[in-house]
Order: sequence, then C-alpha cells, then structure tokens
Amino acid sequence: MKTDFLKYQAQTTPHPLAMEISHAKGSYIYDTKGKAYLDFVAGVSACSLGHSHPKVVSAIKDQVDQYLHVMVYGEYIQTPALELSKLIAYHLPAPLEVTYLVNSGTEAIEGSLKLARRFTGRSEIIAAKNAYHGNTMGSLSLMDYDERKKPFLPLIPDIKHITFNLESDINKITEQTAAVILETIQGGAGFIEPTDDYLTKVQKRCNEVGAVFILDEIQPGIGRTGKLFGFENYNCQPDIVVTGKGLGGGLPIGAFTASKEMMDSLSDNPKLGHITTFGGNPVIAAAALATLKEITSSNLIAETLEKEKIIREQLQHKHIEEIRGRGLMLAAFTESTEITSEVILSAQKEGLILFWLLFEPKAIRITPPLTISNDEIIEGCRLIKSILDKI
Repeated sequence: MKTDFLKYQAQTTPHPLAMEISHAKGSYIYDTKGKAYLDFVAGVSACSLGHSHPKVVSAIKDQVDQYLHVMVYGEYIQTPALELSKLIAYHLPAPLEVTYLVNSGTEAIEGSLKLARRFTGRSEIIAAKNAYHGNTMGSLSLMDYDERKKPFLPLIPDIKHITFNLESDINKITEQTAAVILETIQGGAGFIEPTDDYLTKVQKRCNEVGAVFILDEIQPGIGRTGKLFGFENYNCQPDIVVTGKGLGGGLPIGAFTASKEMMDSLSDNPKLGHITTFGGNPVIAAAALATLKEITSSNLIAETLEKEKIIREQLQHKHIEEIRGRGLMLAAFTESTEITSEVILSAQKEGLILFWLLFEPKAIRITPPLTISNDEIIEGCRLIKSILDKI
C-alpha cells in the first residue's frame, strides 16, 4: 500500500507519516496490523466528536437512504442544510443569521472575502502577520510568508498586514479597507490568544471606518475553547464568522455567516455572486447537524476547560517550556525544533498521534476530540513525558 500511496496519490510533503489505516473509533485510530493509536490531534481539530460517533454515523446513514446530491446550492429546499443553518443562527448573536454552506474552511474564507468586497465596494483586505486561513489562491494571498507564496505569484492584490495584538497597527484600518480578517486564536503561528481586548478594539475601529470584521473560527469554533464560538471568550462580535473543521463531525464542510442584509448582496448584481455545486450537501449537512446538536446539548463545551486543566497539570516537564491556547486547542512548546519532532515521531511508534503546527516548529499540537476521556488524556500525557524523559 505504501508504494502505491507514494506513486498514485499526490503528496504534500516529501516524507508523509504513511500510517496504513484500518478503522477508527472514539479516541482511537487503528492501523492495518491492529495497533491502536490514541488520537491527540482529531484530524487537525476536525473530528470534534471523535471517530465514528454513533449519532453522526446514524444521521449519515439515514440521509443516504433518502437522497444524496440533487441540485446546486441554494435552489432546492433540503432539510439537513436548512436545519443546520437555523441551528447556527440560533447559537449566534443577532444579526448573524444567514449561513452560506460550502465544502471546506478555505472555501468559506474565499466566500467571506468576496462578500466583504461586494458589500463595501472596497478592495483593500487587511490580515495579520503569521496568519493561516487556507491554501486556495485567495486564502494564500492573506499570508505574509513569502517563501510559501512566491511559487504561486501573482496572488490577489490589495492585501495589507498588521501584527496580531499590536494595538498601534489598528490605525492602519481606514475608510479604504473592505475587511479585516483575523483568526480568533492564531493557529499556525502557535495558538496565540488575543490580549488586552485586542479583538474588541479591532471591531470598534472597523465600525468607525465602515470595514467588515471577519473572524476565522475554523479551528477555535464549535466548542473547542470552552465556548461554542471562540470569539465569545473575548468580548467581541464579527460581521462575518467563518467555520469549518469541527462542524462536520469528520466530513468536509465550511460555512460563513453574516447578516441578511450583507448576505443578500451576493444574490444579485450579479446573480450567482457566489456559487457552489456541493456546498450544503445533504449527507454532510446531516452529519454537521448531528454534531452541532450533540455539542450544544451536552456538557462537552464546559468539559473542555476541565480537560485543559488536566493537560496543563499532567504535562509539567523540564523539556516543556510553555503551553499556549485555550480549552482543547493547545500547543506544548519544547526547547527546540529537534525535540518537538522527536516527540511527535516517537509518539506514533508508542501509539499516540501528535502533530506539528504549520509555522511554529517548536510546538506540539494537542487538539484531541472533545469527547476524549480524562483517563485517555492522562495516558497520552504519560506517553509524552516518557518520551521526553529519554531525551
């Protein structure tokens, strides 16, 4: 299988982990040799209810028996997509009430950028340095990493950058700005939280100059930070909120939500201002609806903060310098890139799934399913410490 994998399937790195997967259940992934791996990554924050959650699987099976794809997005009334959009609106503050469902987080970013430009009639987009919003051309344009952007130039023009948490940069937001787009918690940069009411101040500035305030909740959203949406922790409210990853319960989804007034601007002049064939797919929407219902009707959101405490207590070690993040969106920083890579690679051999962050090489990603048990957390932390003890 590995030979064929490397030959026929496009690779994203020269040295993929190449574990051969048999099945996955709960907090565990199993390889074709029957070995179990405790999952501390959850598909990079995507499997919020763990693997093959029975309510998600049941919703998928029920929908498969009714119908699959029937028409491009927005033309037919399909119950799963409608009910999902209604539930998202129910859990968001007014006027965030209209959701556009798409196929991935990065596509939701693309849609939000188009919406902001269409609604304001402006072109300038301001993003943060060290940001990551995806890898399609528009999302990539928001990045300030020249080494990642250079092979794909030219990208979308009129993009400017400010430094996350630097209050003096907020004045760079002007009447020329269509939108400011920020991650609620900077992910790839090292799970950096906003400080000193930073997001509140950005929102205020956007309101003053008529710019659209977009928050990327693709990672911190859907219960991972002790609130359903990460921005609820920071006394602010976006004009557009972007979600993805954990919303789908393991299936691919993205969404951007705004006011009806704003979203209506995509429906005319021109018509089909944004269109997607498979966005709102009934099977995926059914899985997302089941996921969102389970997360919002259980104690999982509150439990993320208790589980965070356990992780922080258990991962006290001389080689761990700090742990950043909130809830079950955490990054443990070691003393060096070499130690971090050794821990991640050794952990897989020991039956524990860990992973890197995109731009911060000293960080170990710890984003397990929200359903992970306290005992599983303690066992995973024990394995990390046992590896560190050998270094």
